[in-house]
Amino acid sequence: MDTIFLLRKEECITLFSNLQQISPQEEAEAGDYFETEFEKERLEFLSDQFTCSKETAVWAAKVLYHSAQLYLIRENTEKNIENLVPGFKGIRDIPSILSADLSLRFLPQVIVALHTIDPEDPLIAMLENILMQFHYSGIGYDLDLRNVNWQEELNDNTYRKLYLERIVEKRDYKLAEIPFINKILIAEFGMHKEAFWRELKTITEDHNESI
Repeated sequence: MDTIFLLRKEECITLFSNLQQISPQEEAEAGDYFETEFEKERLEFLSDQFTCSKETAVWAAKVLYHSAQLYLIRENTEKNIENLVPGFKGIRDIPSILSADLSLRFLPQVIVALHTIDPEDPLIAMLENILMQFHYSGIGYDLDLRNVNWQEELNDNTYRKLYLERIVEKRDYKLAEIPFINKILIAEFGMHKEAFWRELKTITEDHNESI
């Protein structure tokens, strides 16, 4: 799992010539590492109500790791690809979303790289499905989120704040122009909208029109 540590610190990843097995000891060490990283980030959003889901964090790290390796290595992987990149089987809640994000925030870059090699690669759809479930990590990447109930999704104040901050950071116009989100963003910006995001349009909810 040194590959994941390097990715989080240096934003670069090591690709091997063959798929490396992840040992139970490495998984345990990774879980402890992500718990520490989660605590560091938790200090930034000033909330003590969430704790790291180590199991989810390790699952996400394995998804990212194997996806990156599959960028180069495909020999004899077709039948095993669902084991290498398994779907999430836990409970999707805010702790699991934030824990998975420690790794999944890098997944869009892997998908873009895969797309440049083969736009029809079935792995792309698998990874996009994971990001649609953990779309906080996919902000800035074009996902089909039309079925998301945004009032329910962003009901928690801390998660809503983090979600909106990342939309602004990534300049995700598609999300920012969803009426429910747009209304909150414009209210948050207040009289300082021009400084925060001058180009963002104000969307009217009734007709989904821009002002």
